[in-house]
Amino acid sequence: MNRIAVTLGVSLGVFIGLAFAGDVTVSEAWTRATVPAQKVAGVYFDIESSADARLVGVHTDLTEAAEIHLMRMGDGVMQMRSVSAVDLPASQTVSFKPGGYHVMLFDLPRQLQAGERISLELIVEDANGQQSEVAVTVQVRNLDGSKVHQHH
Repeated sequence: MNRIAVTLGVSLGVFIGLAFAGDVTVSEAWTRATVPAQKVAGVYFDIESSADARLVGVHTDLTEAAEIHLMRMGDGVMQMRSVSAVDLPASQTVSFKPGGYHVMLFDLPRQLQAGERISLELIVEDANGQQSEVAVTVQVRNLDGSKVHQHH
């Protein structure tokens, strides 16, 4: 389902004046449920572009503050910092995962509940500087990061 939404998002971008010289696929987009009063959450996914591109931004209607971040070890301490862009080499999967690249959501207005879905728009820039938005549906998983199992 995410692949269909992403392809539609890129295709629609062409019709509203945005152009992109490749297809972008986002899969396995997820975040953890939050506890009461928690104001931040990390979002993780795999992203692949058919042409060289860069992820240059993110936004969501859920909160006004969303940023691309990188976590890594530095001087024996785990450090997190905002990054302005992430390269998406043609036909290579770039994983946004705990302990690496991820999207940070700040100032959450409410608790995220396991099983719900939230929406993001990733801003991807092609080699010519043309930007397009890629719609992504994010699954909210259990607090421990495990998938929610739906009972029928």
